[in-house]
Amino acid sequence: MTTPITDDALALQRLYHWEANAPDKVAFTQPMGGGVVRDYTWREVCDQARRMATHLQGLGVQPGDRVAIISKNTAHWMMSDFAIWLAGAVSVPLYPTLAPTTIAQILEHSGSKVLFVGKLDGWEHMKPGVPAGLPCISHPLSPDDAKKSYPQWDAIVAKAAPLQGHPVRGADDLSTIMYTSGTTGTPKGVMHTFGNFARAVYRGLERIPLNDRSRMLSYLPLSHVVERALVEHGQLATGMRVYFAESLDTFTQDLQRARPTVFFSVPRLWVKFQRGVLHKMPEKKLELFLKIPILSGIVRKKILTALGLDQCQFAAAGAAPMPVELLQWYSRIGLNIAEGYGMTENIGASHITLGDPADFGTVGTPYRDVECRIAPDTGEIQVRCPWTMTGYYKQPELTAETITPDGWLKTGDKGTIDAKNRLRITGRVKDLFKTSKGKYVAPAPIEDKLVMHAAIEACCVTGANLGQPLGLVMLSAEAAQQAATPAGKAELEASLAEHLKAVNATLDPHEQMDCLVVMTEAWTVDNDLITPTFKVKRNKIEDAFAAQYARWESAGKPVVWHTR
Repeated sequence: MTTPITDDALALQRLYHWEANAPDKVAFTQPMGGGVVRDYTWREVCDQARRMATHLQGLGVQPGDRVAIISKNTAHWMMSDFAIWLAGAVSVPLYPTLAPTTIAQILEHSGSKVLFVGKLDGWEHMKPGVPAGLPCISHPLSPDDAKKSYPQWDAIVAKAAPLQGHPVRGADDLSTIMYTSGTTGTPKGVMHTFGNFARAVYRGLERIPLNDRSRMLSYLPLSHVVERALVEHGQLATGMRVYFAESLDTFTQDLQRARPTVFFSVPRLWVKFQRGVLHKMPEKKLELFLKIPILSGIVRKKILTALGLDQCQFAAAGAAPMPVELLQWYSRIGLNIAEGYGMTENIGASHITLGDPADFGTVGTPYRDVECRIAPDTGEIQVRCPWTMTGYYKQPELTAETITPDGWLKTGDKGTIDAKNRLRITGRVKDLFKTSKGKYVAPAPIEDKLVMHAAIEACCVTGANLGQPLGLVMLSAEAAQQAATPAGKAELEASLAEHLKAVNATLDPHEQMDCLVVMTEAWTVDNDLITPTFKVKRNKIEDAFAAQYARWESAGKPVVWHTR
């Protein structure tokens, strides 16, 4: 039976709670650049949000209007969201890495009335996507061009009077429209209410140890549903302290400053952390140290302290599959990583493990109030819960295709459920391909093995109608540098050939790859080959490279280099 949500658990009511009961407690710690760090108390956060809400209403923003935010994660991202809610409006977050055409598409489709422009790289490239005449407001950390072009946050809040009272947004009120394209198609506007977030977050808190003493580092885009739920709504629920990251270059210092008690990351970044450790300490040496009783504890503590994770009580991964080998490696250094599963359409809150090594390879059991089934005809995972989206904005036909009449969300993922009710993801329903020999290949498990090579940043196993599959791999920045010299390229090629041989030895004959095709051009959000959370867009890879598959297959080499 679903537990009803009470009004005092909703986001704005939680904001008022901290404003009244912990006004001097630090809510946000924000690096301002140049070594300067600024703390914001709940009193300051609420005062600035109330003043900005007054300004939005002065611009003509009406209840239910959409107001967009494009920015990296900052204290002002969160304050903007609070101001939008206070003004009665609906927030539309945009990923801070989008192409201008996608920015234009989302702003126009959502009918956004105002745009907050915050901390961004490449604003010059993005700016043409902003429709002419759309009112914009620049954050304190926005690019200089935005500060010159648009009214500035600090000047606005200095003049505006704070919104009075405690406007109420009910459980059924629309809170946000989150645009997601997933790995296919154009962006779809996922609609979530305040009640949806509250229900999902309070169920999540039954498994994730957040409280008023917790610390989190916010760096994955707040435009992604997990960061939004875990960091923003998790903070409103618990009063924890949120630290923001300054940049990739300062990420180590940012982690050291926050010393997070709960830390969430996508698999690609967990891989980067692992490679950083192994760059300083070769794997054979590390494994030897970990076998020596007293020394092993010292080494584990030293590694976790260097990562800034020595006080981490709960580490988690999601948004893409986490290779079991990687989970096992972290477990050996003393960090058991929980793996979660969900979609934007259900606030990312469907299943989660608790970091028990016995659960590695699964995404655990459903949260309370979540039902899960496997469609008998397709093997598709389908989920039903009280926080499923209300639908796709302005797309009722697509909503009807995605949610069954009795409320089951079609995930598009394939999976199995074991005797302990744990869910195992086996791939995407549409990712299966058939070789010319008539054999079906599931690429995801093979990709989990391929990506464990230190030189491989991302990969895609493909090969519909070929004799054998191919592995397309994108090099890490370090490996791309190595490949720039003839000697480095030869060494890398030999290492990749050995890796291919080792991976193929674990596969059935029809799954074994003919070769690895090394991409020398990065797959990026800009060239539309990956999503903002680093998932490979398989259909875009096919469109870009399928014409060359037969030539690569016939090359007769274990490693083939693709250059434009």
